[in-house]
Amino acid sequence: MSLLITNIGELFTNADHHLSRDAAVIVDGERIAWIGPAADAPDADARIDADGAAVLPGFVDSHAHLIFAGDRAGEFAARMAGQPYTGGGIRTTVGATRAASDEELRRNARRLVGEALRQGTTTIEIKSGYGLNVADEARSLRIASEFTTETTFLGAHVVPAEYRDRPDEYVGLVCGPMLAAAAPHARWVDVFVERGAFDEDQARNILECGRARGLGVRVHGNQLGPGPGVRLAVEMEAASVDHCTHLSDADVDALASSGSGICTCGWSDRTVATLLPGAEFSTRSPYPDARRLLDAGVTVALATDCNPGSSFTSSMAFCIALAVREMRMTPVEAVRAATLGGARALRRDDIGVLRVGARADLIILDAPSCLHLAYRPGMPLIRTVVHGGRPVGAPR
Repeated sequence: MSLLITNIGELFTNADHHLSRDAAVIVDGERIAWIGPAADAPDADARIDADGAAVLPGFVDSHAHLIFAGDRAGEFAARMAGQPYTGGGIRTTVGATRAASDEELRRNARRLVGEALRQGTTTIEIKSGYGLNVADEARSLRIASEFTTETTFLGAHVVPAEYRDRPDEYVGLVCGPMLAAAAPHARWVDVFVERGAFDEDQARNILECGRARGLGVRVHGNQLGPGPGVRLAVEMEAASVDHCTHLSDADVDALASSGSGICTCGWSDRTVATLLPGAEFSTRSPYPDARRLLDAGVTVALATDCNPGSSFTSSMAFCIALAVREMRMTPVEAVRAATLGGARALRRDDIGVLRVGARADLIILDAPSCLHLAYRPGMPLIRTVVHGGRPVGAPR
């Protein structure tokens, strides 16, 4: 079935890096079949009148932790009262997640994925990392794979309590039985390279083992302070290094010079700096300097880091507003980072862009321009979501 979206006030495509007005889009099945002037649009089976509103690609959230049980609202309240964030609360969620049934985990993930979709997120990456044993990491990824193809094995989130004094033994478990059980359900492997989590040598070992299993590489790095995360990510040719809050000049240079820099069909093999401003908002930490990265030529993505401890939001629009207000991004740069940037962080060329042949994932705003996503923060501006060619109703 074909669908015509016409009377578009502003079409933000990411395909040619400029905004087109008085445009129309035709969707056929799950793909975009035609883009051009509204006056030249061919007929279609169904029609949506955008009524002068802006249309843009669906958001690509390339960093989320949605397989968990319980919440950590008390921890959030303590931080707002002045307690610093250390990452230690992850173990609280591990206990609740291990105790939950499959259906409880599935129901919570379904709720969060649906919440994100209604807010315009049409592609979402989901990590494990709250099981931290063989059985619970494998089931976390199995459940995650019911909701997305972008699944990430994060057995190396932190060292669980039972291995607190035996971290190298835990690394051996991650690289051996845990990876073997998790890999069939994962596309990516990730490691939290940070004080209190995993050091450079441990992380390299885990990433090399994951890559040997055919998994792509991602890294949590440089969130809580300076460290080796960015350097290791570039060395390992990771698709993305996420957080990037505390960067040296050498880190920025490494990201800017990573990969070949040759773009093919909308993506390159550079290591993307994925910024997660929801985490800084929720932990009262310094925000990453996105302006510094962009001016150096680094590819930047925005993502929510949705998780129960340090960033319990699924709203990409909120992250766009934070990036503009707190990280010195222009509104257009922030929207691009939340769409095309996320696609590049997942090394995908079929999402985050509106062009013929791409997936028919797009958003119709209740606003005349994508600038309103930052200009009107906190407002329900997603009028309609089209996901895989199918309109999904969203409340105004």
